[in-house]
Amino acid sequence: MSKKEKQKEPKKPPKKGVRILRSILILAACAAGLIVFILMVTHKVIKFDTMQVYKIMPGQKQELSESSDFQIRELVGESTDYSKSQNWLSVSIPKYEVDTFFIYPTIVASDKMPDIISIKDSIMRIGAGATILKDAYVFKESTNLFVPVYRQSNLNALAPLRGAEVEEFQMQEQRTDIYGALDYYFEHYNGGRPFILAGHSQGSIMVKIVLEEYMQAHPDLYERMVAAYVIGYSVTKDDLEKYPHLKFAEGEDDTGVIISYNTEGPENKDADNIVVLENAISINPINWKRDETYAPASENLGSRVYENDEGEEYEEKSPGLADAQVDLERGVVICTNDELPVSDMGSKYDILGPQSYHKGDYTFYYYNLVDNVKKRVDKYLETHEATGYSIQAEKAS
Repeated sequence: MSKKEKQKEPKKPPKKGVRILRSILILAACAAGLIVFILMVTHKVIKFDTMQVYKIMPGQKQELSESSDFQIRELVGESTDYSKSQNWLSVSIPKYEVDTFFIYPTIVASDKMPDIISIKDSIMRIGAGATILKDAYVFKESTNLFVPVYRQSNLNALAPLRGAEVEEFQMQEQRTDIYGALDYYFEHYNGGRPFILAGHSQGSIMVKIVLEEYMQAHPDLYERMVAAYVIGYSVTKDDLEKYPHLKFAEGEDDTGVIISYNTEGPENKDADNIVVLENAISINPINWKRDETYAPASENLGSRVYENDEGEEYEEKSPGLADAQVDLERGVVICTNDELPVSDMGSKYDILGPQSYHKGDYTFYYYNLVDNVKKRVDKYLETHEATGYSIQAEKAS
């Protein structure tokens, strides 16, 4: 047989053993892919709404204008790219007239991780997804929910710091990302609608920074703010004096205001708590009063009790389990039900005190917050012209 004829000869099929091995490898790869997909869905890494599936539909780009009288301090580094869908945990197709921009709390506490957690870190992303279910869904009953992924502080980096040191530490890449996410949200997603700013713990530190600086630089946006829920970190009398454009809530339905409190038990009276600052102000999340009027648990509209930190398995308690009374001297909300679990943040440092209910700030008063968000939204819409609000409600097919 000539060389030419040999070249035309068809290749022999692989031996039976090779074919079986190849099939096994293909099946294993498919199975692994399926497992990853299921894990991403169950841990909310893929943006599946529990009620319906949404696709991202950016609106017409809105150009942001900055105040000529106030300049934002120079940012550290470049922002994460928020045009990429993977850098958002929640982007709702608007069906309400008001949005909520929510900033999640601290997720990672580890000496083996960097001081500022990477945007790609899977532990942070999975934990942040769980906080949406536990905390941010308070806002989902009345508003469209937007939650960016941002580089945040490792709790072990924050733990030795207090007060102004904590807030200054957050002025690094954490702030750069949040400002970048806000820019993209207002330019592409908001469509001119009024909005709520909300967070918890480290997320509330970031909301506070946004209120003090970003909103001062964008007064046109600030005029559309329904309220800011700065829960789980103190807003102080000194803050209000330093930033006179900020107002603290006086009741249950005033708008353009800050709602803030930290929940503690009586045993935390003189304890060091990283989230409680000197001259702190709190409002009662049951009766929405600033004074020391006691609100019994019988007036609590309902609590959610979670079995773990995954945010999926919970039991509803109505009336709620927690009572509430403002301690004007310490500037916190006192809950006297000592059967409720105290908060352990998983850090090697003692940062909250012996009877902090930090993790219960939202869940203890869950349905009071749901009700309050609706009241403030309704009041804002009642007292403001709705002209120009853009509502696009198209579900993914």
